[in-house]
Order: sequence, then structure tokens, then C-alpha cells
Amino acid sequence: MDERVREHADVLVDWSARVEAGDDVVLSVGPDAHELAVAVAEKLGERGANLLSTYSSGEITRAYLRAHEGEFDEDPAHELALVENADVYLSLGGGRNTSATADVPGERRRAYNNARTDIRETRLGTRWVSTVHPTQSLAQQANMAYEEYQEFAYDAILRDWESLAEEMAQMKDLLDAGDEVRLVSSGTDLTMRIDDRTAVNSAASVAYDSHNLPSGEVFTAPYATEGEVTFDVPMTLRGESVRDVRLEFEDGEVVDYDAAQGADVIGEIIATDDGARRLGELGIGMNRGIDRYTDNILFDEKMGDTIHLALGRAYDANLPDGESGNDSAVHVDLITDVSEDSRLEIDGEVVQRNGRFRWE
Repeated sequence: MDERVREHADVLVDWSARVEAGDDVVLSVGPDAHELAVAVAEKLGERGANLLSTYSSGEITRAYLRAHEGEFDEDPAHELALVENADVYLSLGGGRNTSATADVPGERRRAYNNARTDIRETRLGTRWVSTVHPTQSLAQQANMAYEEYQEFAYDAILRDWESLAEEMAQMKDLLDAGDEVRLVSSGTDLTMRIDDRTAVNSAASVAYDSHNLPSGEVFTAPYATEGEVTFDVPMTLRGESVRDVRLEFEDGEVVDYDAAQGADVIGEIIATDDGARRLGELGIGMNRGIDRYTDNILFDEKMGDTIHLALGRAYDANLPDGESGNDSAVHVDLITDVSEDSRLEIDGEVVQRNGRFRWE
């Protein structure tokens, strides 16, 4: 086994999920994430945790959803019980086809997601972490040789996370002290309120309210969004290519949208529910171990020189105790490149210009 796979497992179990002896762990394994799953299982056994593994396949999901007719049962009890009794939920991505569910009707997909609201919320209440094992399909999607993609992925995952957390704390402090953010670049002039919000220093650990590995972003939950924004980083959403998305906001809601490619997908997302028309996240990428776009949101949204905004659900970690933020069955990130002709302002002060932070 490649030693980097074991290092990945070590970071996931120790730094990211903070697994302890006696923890009940659900391990969701993608078809081609077998090798990482073996390394994680070994680590969990050494830790004295209780392991239950499940198999997660886009092809299985496609077969089920395309064959299912009629309404979906609300939060099936057997599935809900699984996450209700889990302390830790680890998701190891590694599918064979990144577009496996592309031909599932959007209406059916929305109905399935909406029928699992309690399951989703309960899982988010665990010490959950999502990561990916570098696979041939992900390398192909990124237009890289497999060995090249492995190097890329591990450069992003096997970081000095403590040092990066210290650097990102500077951006968290700025956001926590601010009231309004303005993003200006080509095709973008957007303002968002952030007062009474708490930014998350997403340093790839549940100890930081961070649940992705790799991570390397600082994010908060904006509201009262006004203006327009263009997302110029191509990506795949729901199995379809999306490029040059433009959103216009008034009174915090999307009032107009368009895209050079994939406008129907954006329309489908916005139609999910009322919350899907509002922003749930403003994220600032700060992981400079990620040096190119790969059409994988787990990596692309963390890249330095990028900012992403998510339509849909806001995370509780950003909100005051007892306050409910934007609620939705979706959380869909869209990315804009801020490496040139751009600036990010907090209360009128420029904190990032052309991708460089003021302390850089």
C-alpha cells in the first residue's frame, strides 16, 4: 500500500474526525476508495472504535432513483437509526463515474433529497468528515495522468494543518469583526451582510467546525445579498457541465440567473425550495497546496485565489445560538476566480486584492 494512503487515514481519523476509543463510526465507502477504507479500518481498529461500513455508489443510486415511482417515504426509520446512533460519520468518495446520476430526472432527485431532511440534519450532528481517495475517474475528470493526480491530491490533503489554521485565523478575525462584505471583479459587484455571524476557520477538523478533507477555507453565512455575481470556474453539477453562471440578487434572493452552459441545472437547483434562492455560505479559499482546477468542489472551492458562494443551506456553526439561518434541502457551491482585477472588502477596507491577502 502506498504510504500516502496510510498518512491520509491518519489525518482523517486523528486530526479531522478526532475519533476516540468506543466511538460508533459509520464508514461510507465509494467503489474505488477500497484501499483508503482498508487503511481507515485498520486505524479505527487500533483506536478501539466500533466500525460499520456501507457502500456508496452513484450507479446504485441511479438505478434506484430511475426505477422508483411515486412518493418517497419520509426519513425511513432504518436509515435514520443508523445516523442517530453514530458518533462519527466518515465519507470516502471514490466513484467510477463522476456523472453516474446525470440522467436522473431533476424532479425525482429533489423529491428524494427533500424526503431525507431529518436524516441529513442528524448526520450533520455527528462528527462527520468527507474526503476522497484519488481515483482514475477523478484524474480523468481533472484532465490529469493518474500519478499526476495522486501528487496533486496528496499535496492538498497532507498539509501542516496547524500552521494553516493559524494563518486562516487572520481572515476569521476580520470576518467576525465585520458587518458588510463587498466582492468586486469582472461581472461582479455584490454586497452581503455578515454582522452577528461567526466565521469558521475550516482547517479540516471537527475541532474547528470543519468537515472536509482537504479543507483550507474560511466561511461564514451571509444574508441581505444585493447585486450581481459571475462564477467563471467551470464545474459539474448533478452530472452536467456548468460554466459562466450569473446570478442577480435583490432583497437577499435570486431574481435572475443565466449561464453560458448548464442554465437548466441552475434553474433546477433554485427551484428546490425557498431557501435555494438565497445564499447560505460565503467561502474564501486559502489552501495554496491546491494549484489548479479539477472539476471537484472538494478541492476547487479551497484553492487560493478563489471565492465561492453557496445557494441553499447555511451551517449552524456560523449562527448565534438559537437562531435559524437559511434553510434548504440543498447546499450548492459556485466558484469565482479572484486572481486578477478583483478585490474583497470588509466594511470598505480591502482585505484581498487580486488573490493576495493584505498580510501577504
